Amino acid sequence: MSGRSDVKAVTITADTVALDADGISVAAAVGNNAALVIGGALASGGSVTLSHGRIVTILSAGDDSGISFTVVGTDVDGDSQTESITGANAGTATGAVYFLTIASITAVGDPAGNVSAGVNGSAADVIFAGRSRLKGIYLTSTGTAGTTNFLEDSPTGTSLMKLSSVASATATRDVVIPDEGVVFIDGIYIQYTVSTFLTMTVFHA
Repeated sequence: MSGRSDVKAVTITADTVALDADGISVAAAVGNNAALVIGGALASGGSVTLSHGRIVTILSAGDDSGISFTVVGTDVDGDSQTESITGANAGTATGAVYFLTIASITAVGDPAGNVSAGVNGSAADVIFAGRSRLKGIYLTSTGTAGTTNFLEDSPTGTSLMKLSSVASATATRDVVIPDEGVVFIDGIYIQYTVSTFLTMTVFHA
């Protein structure tokens, strides 16, 4: 009986949900230390469950630079995650970590005007959460070019490799990494701009 390869194939279908400034919570007045209503287009039943990790944005109509907003949910690994986002002065404040689910967003202070919450155009996912070697990638492009970052530890961790797609819906890339591949000590994660590839199959061992 022949031996079986330890190479695993993981296929990711890229997120196509565009930037949505009020997809989590539509613009409304928010009381002092009160929670935003999770009822935007991305919400269901008072919470948000996304297909890929996304970064939360907070849009303030007034000057909220002196307060913050606490986002509670889970990360791309399914673990609990909380982020504090400092508000903006009549503009958009952007978080720094990727949420797969959002359970609540609460003002820490008294917002000066209407507040909405959504996601920007950056997406992330996990290929494998433990030590592994990246061996190869097969990618199908879309009409929009972009770059996928392959990161260690988390979607905001250390980038060990980048792969570009081209602006052609028929183009593919078949990349074989030489020698024993690229070692990721603490997991393989990807980060990309939505709709910049169609599907990606990642081979790791």
